[in-house]
Amino acid sequence: MVNPDPAGPAEVSAEELGRRLLQRRFTARLLPQLRLLVEECAAREGLCEPRRGEFVLAVDEIAGNAVEHAGGSGRLLLRRVGDELECRISDAGPGFSEAVIPELLPGLDGATKGRGLWLARLVADRFAVAAGAPGTGMTGAVVTLAVRLR
Repeated sequence: MVNPDPAGPAEVSAEELGRRLLQRRFTARLLPQLRLLVEECAAREGLCEPRRGEFVLAVDEIAGNAVEHAGGSGRLLLRRVGDELECRISDAGPGFSEAVIPELLPGLDGATKGRGLWLARLVADRFAVAAGAPGTGMTGAVVTLAVRLR
């Protein structure tokens, strides 16, 4: 295999990797505990209200979707990346794309689903949906949402 970068593979800085704050597998039974842990980490990292409450609500919506629509469980990774608090939630469900997220508040445009995704995308400073990675056990969707701490 030919390396397209003659200088060799790019090194990833510690800043780009971020500092892991919380990593948990979860089920419906663990969602209340997960909310508390995310809130504690967000407070410790300096995310102030009302942004902290909005972030926790958005994370809870995505985790709840993983439980409800993707086999009853998921995995959460919360990191500090630069001046952002980033949460990545992955599951083993069928996956989806950002195209399913309504543009308008669900209910106003006739849509009855997608309110949690809509809210999370609205709250986040950075939001992305990707396919899960084979070999990780979480091959469905990976939703990443981040908020700036400053």
